[in-house]
Amino acid sequence: MTEPQITGHISKRFDQELEDIRNKVMSMGGLVENQVASGVKCLVASDSELARKLIADDHEVNRMEVEIDEECVQILARRQPAAGDLRLIVAVIKTITDLERIGDQAEKLGRIQLELEQQEISSSTYIKLEHLGELVGKILHSALDAFARMNVADAMATIELDIRVNDEYDSLMREMITHMMEDPRTIRSSLRISWCARALERIGDHAKNICEYVVFLVQGKDVRHITPKEQPGL
Repeated sequence: MTEPQITGHISKRFDQELEDIRNKVMSMGGLVENQVASGVKCLVASDSELARKLIADDHEVNRMEVEIDEECVQILARRQPAAGDLRLIVAVIKTITDLERIGDQAEKLGRIQLELEQQEISSSTYIKLEHLGELVGKILHSALDAFARMNVADAMATIELDIRVNDEYDSLMREMITHMMEDPRTIRSSLRISWCARALERIGDHAKNICEYVVFLVQGKDVRHITPKEQPGL
């Protein structure tokens, strides 16, 4: 299927406006990617300084969401877009909402790291948490790449990767529950690691949402709550 183009309108200014919001979404996505990577790194390296910077920088993600959202509202009001142009604006609005929520989850990792400063965590737990973080980061990067290129095939492949995130999350949660049952003294730290794992799992869900918006943008199909096997022709 031919990928949609955002150029070719009678108004070149309209083309520029659409290209501008797409570029801003990608800039916001890059910032959020860095936030997620920093969140995982500050946990694994016990880097409190990085954690504090991560928390302090979250306002920039929020600012970008407000700015892009306002531009979309202005385009809706002035241009009254239809068909593919309207789907693009809707997809952008939904995507930046998920990106902002990913930023919130990354900030949560920084806050939890500060709470874990004085607690002993096994190296094997951090290794599993790091692996989960790397997988989630890969999915987020792939989702943003699919959005940038409006590529349905890559979006669908990325959606399927979310299954691996869920499996690793479930495995880590079982390990934390076992630790708490075997040694009640680990309850506080195990709970915090569980919250980190949950934050990473949620980031994977938001990245999956972005891929679903790509399918909607390109094909006009709503594939939420539908497994890839249930989607003929995709």
